[in-house]
Amino acid sequence: MKKIAVVNDISGFGRCSLTAALPIISSFGVQCCPLVTGVYSNQTGYDSYKCADLTSSLPLFIDEWKKLGVSFDAIITGFVTSGEQGRVIADFVDEFGNGAIVVTDPIMADDGEVYDGFDVERINAVKALAKKADVITPNLHELCILAGREFSDSLSNNEIKDMSAATGNKTVITTGIKRGNSVVTAVYSEGRFETVTQKKLGNSFSGTGDILVSFVTAAIVSGDDVFTAVQNACDFIGKAIELTLADNPETPYRAEGIYFEKLLSHN
Repeated sequence: MKKIAVVNDISGFGRCSLTAALPIISSFGVQCCPLVTGVYSNQTGYDSYKCADLTSSLPLFIDEWKKLGVSFDAIITGFVTSGEQGRVIADFVDEFGNGAIVVTDPIMADDGEVYDGFDVERINAVKALAKKADVITPNLHELCILAGREFSDSLSNNEIKDMSAATGNKTVITTGIKRGNSVVTAVYSEGRFETVTQKKLGNSFSGTGDILVSFVTAAIVSGDDVFTAVQNACDFIGKAIELTLADNPETPYRAEGIYFEKLLSHN
């Protein structure tokens, strides 16, 4: 059975990070192996939350995995809570990344604003992880940071293609590009560039990036090419958003994420 290590946190409420990765990766018949970086009462999009940071425990967990002699077909890295944690994750990728597809979601900014708590050290830790990756899944602002360019929400497809190439990564999947009433996902891989355009539904939904990276990575290790994987992931997310809005169309933003579970059901 294929195995994907997912280095991320888990939340009791809010469909994001490992709460999204576990069911989606498992639905492909791929084993999801979580390396848990923190435990949250609920994800950070809510008004308040409590968190247990597991950074100090990660080396102990990683040592046990070394004893097991395990290997992975892919590794996904997500939210990084500190520069120290980023360095531990980077060491993990160095240790277990040989022969694996390394996928990094460089979570640090959006819409012209760097996220709260992301100082220079933390941003540099995310950049360092991105440099190790075969595949990165930034939003447009994060792509600008990685490409060393000032953020703009009106970049052309050619500019996005050039910035993707400038990162040095084999594959760059840029998410959440706003174009009028549409949302575009841009895919650059080894010189080829394509976009997926979908109608914008609702306002903003937490966890869609985690769903996309989990879906795409599982699809790739299952044999799909990246362009097919992204198209199918976007279709999946669009259907889940429709289900979410059908349940409660009055809520434009949902910290609890989108209702993807029914799309995994075989009942």
